Amino acid sequence: MKKEVFDSNPILKLSFDFSLMVIDYCEKLENEKKYVIARQLLKSGTSIGANAMEAQNGKSKADFIHKIKNAAKQTEKLQYWLRLCEYSNKYPGCKELIAKLKEINKVIGKILSTAKKRLPFSYLLIYFIF
Repeated sequence: MKKEVFDSNPILKLSFDFSLMVIDYCEKLENEKKYVIARQLLKSGTSIGANAMEAQNGKSKADFIHKIKNAAKQTEKLQYWLRLCEYSNKYPGCKELIAKLKEINKVIGKILSTAKKRLPFSYLLIYFIF
């Protein structure tokens, strides 16, 4: 994908920048020997952008929605791991990550809302039946 397209797509830009933040945070955790949580955060945090990128080339609108929902699922997982870090007094602060994740959640929610409105009913039936 061309850099111009990437930079002009809000969810791709947000999720990529967020992934870089997650990588930095996970490196801090690994330096403090918090390996288990670091791995979980790294997987969930970087897969949001990977799923959003994959959705850009969906085979259909239903496929696009499915892939964006996968990104949304990862935000939920990540929110859990970040809350563990936030409430544990043995982990470095992650308020900036939580704030950025909320922003990503809003964008994903808007994308899903818009995509579902534009999707023909027959696609919705097929999508929800299977």
